[in-house]
Amino acid sequence: MPHLPRFTAAAVQAAPVYLDPDATVDKAVALIAEAAAHGAALVVFPEVFVPGYPYWNWTMNPLQGSPWFERLYLSSIDVPGPQVDALCAAARRAGVVLVIGVNERGRHGVGTLYNTMLTIDADGRLLGAHRKLVPTWAEKLTWAQGDGSSLVVHRTPVGPLGVLACGENTNPLARFTLLAQGELVHAASYIALPVAPEDYDMAEAIALRAAAHCFEGKVFTVVSCSTISPEIVDLVAGEDQQVRKQLARPRAALSGVFGPDGRPVTEPLVDEEGIVYAEIDLAACIRPKQMHDIVGHYNRFDVFRLHVDNRPHRPVQFTDGHRPDEPPEPGTHLEEA
Repeated sequence: MPHLPRFTAAAVQAAPVYLDPDATVDKAVALIAEAAAHGAALVVFPEVFVPGYPYWNWTMNPLQGSPWFERLYLSSIDVPGPQVDALCAAARRAGVVLVIGVNERGRHGVGTLYNTMLTIDADGRLLGAHRKLVPTWAEKLTWAQGDGSSLVVHRTPVGPLGVLACGENTNPLARFTLLAQGELVHAASYIALPVAPEDYDMAEAIALRAAAHCFEGKVFTVVSCSTISPEIVDLVAGEDQQVRKQLARPRAALSGVFGPDGRPVTEPLVDEEGIVYAEIDLAACIRPKQMHDIVGHYNRFDVFRLHVDNRPHRPVQFTDGHRPDEPPEPGTHLEEA
């Protein structure tokens, strides 16, 4: 029998304690416990929740934003590291599968950051650290590119789980790579984006992406988006009234759960902080796939072929395969690390 559980999913919509990794992790730990108390078996947090998103890339020129990049670098986290340990311990205590976005410092040298999504199992084990493949637009001033090694669907107590960050959810090949590995639960993490062009409705864009992935793949998607706190506005905008007005723009965030027909399972949350809960029954994926299974009978693999380079890209490759002083790869049990 296939593993098709029924469970409660929780999509967290919240702001970080901006540029404070420890306080943000403490907030995440409290929200994990709250979600678990409401019966959640899967808890999904926003993109780069720890310790926040570099909004200055959109409101300042690169020279003005450079000191802010340094501040973000110094307040980002290492994977593995103490903040990851705290998140793993929280997931284990609550008995939940956890997906959360972080700013990850590169292991080699200084000055490189990654937009990374952590997937943690209910036993507190770090299953994967997915680095966003392509930072979007102004984000290229902050984050380096990830590689294909982390495009992995994890077998978890809530079913086959895949993750993508924000704009990656518009990449059909990245999404197909996850679907082709049997993904049935998709975690899509976003940031509130009030700095987009004036005719861009971020809430609508998030809902469209979630609906498209669900309908095409016949899967469930749990969407988690951050919010803009007054603290973020004060730090990034200061006395600049135009930027303050920009950061206050409505419909910048949406969180919720979408089903295999592309429709919301329950009413999504727009802009406000909170947690959206929804019941997921993975057996509901079976009948829609009889109509369109794009990774099975509704494809022509003799016509189409996707090649994915899933090798990790490193700045130097040693003949023995690794350096003895390198941190353990994601997936190592905390007690073994």
